[in-house]
Amino acid sequence: MQVVLHAGAHVTDEDRLIDCLVDNAGMLAERGTIVPRPDEYRILLRDIVNAATQDGVSPDAREVILDAVLPGEEEADRLILSNDSFFGTHKMAVKRMFYPAACARLEAVRKIFPNDEVELFFAIRNPATFMPALLAMTNFNTIDDIFRGYDPFSFRWSELFERIRAQVPDIPITVWCNEDTPLIWAEVVREMAALEPGTGFEGEFRLLQEIMTETGMKRFHAYVKEHPGMTEIQKRRVISAFLDKFADDEAVEEEYDIEGWTEDKIDRLTDLYEEDLYAIERVPGVTMITP
Repeated sequence: MQVVLHAGAHVTDEDRLIDCLVDNAGMLAERGTIVPRPDEYRILLRDIVNAATQDGVSPDAREVILDAVLPGEEEADRLILSNDSFFGTHKMAVKRMFYPAACARLEAVRKIFPNDEVELFFAIRNPATFMPALLAMTNFNTIDDIFRGYDPFSFRWSELFERIRAQVPDIPITVWCNEDTPLIWAEVVREMAALEPGTGFEGEFRLLQEIMTETGMKRFHAYVKEHPGMTEIQKRRVISAFLDKFADDEAVEEEYDIEGWTEDKIDRLTDLYEEDLYAIERVPGVTMITP
């Protein structure tokens, strides 16, 4: 069985992805892919993984999880589990590095599913917006509290993936940038669900509705209807063109009025993030979904 773990990052898609997959659960089940509702396993999986990292893996851990997510005698070729807090809480996301608990938790999952094919799916986000967004989700008082005295410019997403590959090298990783998600949404969904390119599903353009004006969406749907059979590359070009003209500026723009979070710091972090993307692409076993 293939076990897909969508583990975040925090403040990226905020359950939109798993909600879309759940909405298509019936169609996916016909193809052997099971997408249980998150409330059926998140607490259970967290508790089992926490116990495994402290006391070792219980011999019945896998069976307990599957009993919770597979109804009756149903079997799965592919099982999709999602939790943006799998690697830790919002407060644990930045501590000397990005997600320091990631490897220990993935090692536990590997032991829980020893004979299964485990895959990791993970969205990253520009630290210039990721850190302030994390601050809003914690009880920290200042942006400096997030870093706990460490240099904000020292954090790299590539370091996280290099660390994971070194400690659990048999887990392939699929990565994408949260900033690109409106353009690559359909591909992310299909890759996670192991759908063939071009396979239709409910909610294929759901994310666009949040960042495009109502007029733009009406015209976009009309255009897509008038041009059936477009390739994924063609669809992305069309989406980009419509966003250039009909993007909802208030939904797209991110502004953070935080003491010490200056334009200079934001620009420097953004430059480092863009450089880091090249490093991520060179990590063995990592596949990046890009526009």
